[in-house]
Amino acid sequence: MSELTFEQMLEESIKTIHSGEVVEGTVIDVKPDEIVLNIGYKSDGILTKNEYTNDPSVNLTEVVKPGDTMEVKVLKVNDGEGQVVLTYKRLAADRGNKRIEEAYNNKEVLKATVSQVLEGGLSVIVDEVRIFIPASLVSDTYEKDLSKYAGQEIEFVISEYNPKRRRYIGDRRQLVAAQKAELQKELFARIKEGDVVEGTVKNVTDFGAFIDLGGVDGLLHISEMSWGRVEHPKKVFKVGDQLKVLIKEINGSKIALSLKFDDANPWKDAASKYAAGNVVTGKVARMTDFGAFIELEPGVDALLHVSQIAKEHIEKPADVLSVGQEVTAKVVDFNEADKKISLSIKALQAPEPAAEKEADADADVVSVDIDAVIAAQENDAE
Repeated sequence: MSELTFEQMLEESIKTIHSGEVVEGTVIDVKPDEIVLNIGYKSDGILTKNEYTNDPSVNLTEVVKPGDTMEVKVLKVNDGEGQVVLTYKRLAADRGNKRIEEAYNNKEVLKATVSQVLEGGLSVIVDEVRIFIPASLVSDTYEKDLSKYAGQEIEFVISEYNPKRRRYIGDRRQLVAAQKAELQKELFARIKEGDVVEGTVKNVTDFGAFIDLGGVDGLLHISEMSWGRVEHPKKVFKVGDQLKVLIKEINGSKIALSLKFDDANPWKDAASKYAAGNVVTGKVARMTDFGAFIELEPGVDALLHVSQIAKEHIEKPADVLSVGQEVTAKVVDFNEADKKISLSIKALQAPEPAAEKEADADADVVSVDIDAVIAAQENDAE
């Protein structure tokens, strides 16, 4: 029996491999863009970053080190340069497909980090399977800007599983909706009208602000933002503000809120502060043709009728007053039930002396010489 040469023995000691075969290898070297493995073959195996993972943010030198062992699949026995081309992500994806299928069938809640924020949604990777979550399924309300989800770990379920087309769709919306429903149930069980609760400004509109009370949004209407006048909600609040609000009304799932607390009601002591005969000072808040509204304090306006601005005739308030101007006037009428106060500047002006009155009266009398008028008429007749 002839003895085998060294080359023959070495050849027999090296295993044969085929494309598609799963082999185990030991990491020899790790570079930023590839991993070199000893797979027991005459040539080393090369595993590029693209064939290691679908996640572009992964740094190979941080996740793999020399001496690690790993299972890989052979893509090509010879890449033309004598090296074996390997893949890890496709092997992981094959196994991941099974994992995703089970999650889909069992309606399992999965958790993964958002790897990419795309124009139409989010991309996450589970066991090397890329799953797309459309923007419409990210939350229970439409969010135009999804950038806040970048790098965030989120939960979702698989709503569509189609391995033939490599189409895997995730749904986060139903989880958010279910969580909110539970929070709503808990919130409505513990709150009642008249309670003061804490909330966060979620959205500000022209007519009011929506306050997140912890899973339920309440409406703080512009008319309930202050005892005084509010020009625009956006001048008072911004998204993220923390507030203590009064629950004014609960109607089904709708909650009406208010910041008009009774202890700050300016009409509480108005009867004594603005009793008829009192002299008060305020600022012109707005004007009409019939009068000016004077703000005595936030939430308390009084009417200064055009006829009460001065003794002399005034066509309209804007002829002598301007918005923001400070005026002092006398309260001539106070109606607490209707929350109406009437003022008069004229009532503070000193009465005219009697001599001046007589002079004014004489000035109004026109003296006529009757004889001269008759004589003139006769001359005209001739």
